[in-house]
Amino acid sequence: MSVSLVSPAGPQFSGRARTVPPQDLDDLWRPTSACGPRCRSVPPARAGLLRQAARAAAATAVLLVGVLLPWRADLLARALLRALGVRLRVQGPPIAVGALLVGNHVSWLDIVVALALSGRARRLRMVAKSEVGAWPVIGRIARRQRTIFVDRARPRRLPLTVAEAAAALRAGDTVQVFPEGTTTCGPHQVRWRSAFFQAALDAGAAVQPFTLSYTHPAASFIGEDTLVESLRRVLAARSLRVTVTTAQPQPAVFSRRHLAYVLGRA
Repeated sequence: MSVSLVSPAGPQFSGRARTVPPQDLDDLWRPTSACGPRCRSVPPARAGLLRQAARAAAATAVLLVGVLLPWRADLLARALLRALGVRLRVQGPPIAVGALLVGNHVSWLDIVVALALSGRARRLRMVAKSEVGAWPVIGRIARRQRTIFVDRARPRRLPLTVAEAAAALRAGDTVQVFPEGTTTCGPHQVRWRSAFFQAALDAGAAVQPFTLSYTHPAASFIGEDTLVESLRRVLAARSLRVTVTTAQPQPAVFSRRHLAYVLGRA
């Protein structure tokens, strides 16, 4: 996976103001994808009921231990993935210290995967929607990791949240964000939002892209899915694997919109 930001390959801006069609604020701040149930039209191979029950029991036990004992987040996340029947593979260059990690967003499982990678990065902090902080157990673990929460109901607070991410980068933390701002099934990509690239520019930090690839359509958390429905599909999936492919860190240059444009199409 190779990305180059040496010269502006993205759109050229003339400097003249463009007329932007009126949009509902909710549409601007809560991006949507074209993904839906049709993206899972191929009947997936399913695990037996006993295996599903065993996975549910194992995942519950891991989460309970995680709440009661101060486990390292990466070890807890890896144990949870294994309990759910998800195999994790990481390939590519090592995660850079103090870099802004940017990649595609497929599922709530991505958050667990990111936590599993925290042992490979110095003080990894995630950027997540504020709703994640209220999720059972996972929310508590996310807060323990000093996750930077985005309140999508209060868009005027976004500059303060970006400033918090920039401060974390200056302090040497690695900050991970999903610039799509929503989940997709994979092929139907969403334009990357540029806001958090400003944090890398302000902090003088590198930007390191990554790609998440799942082998099973059950992983996608899209459309009108609920967390419970998605969890049931994951428990029933056979041979569910996720591969994290990292690219070389790139210097944060030009503008946040250029970074989002180029890296979002790499």
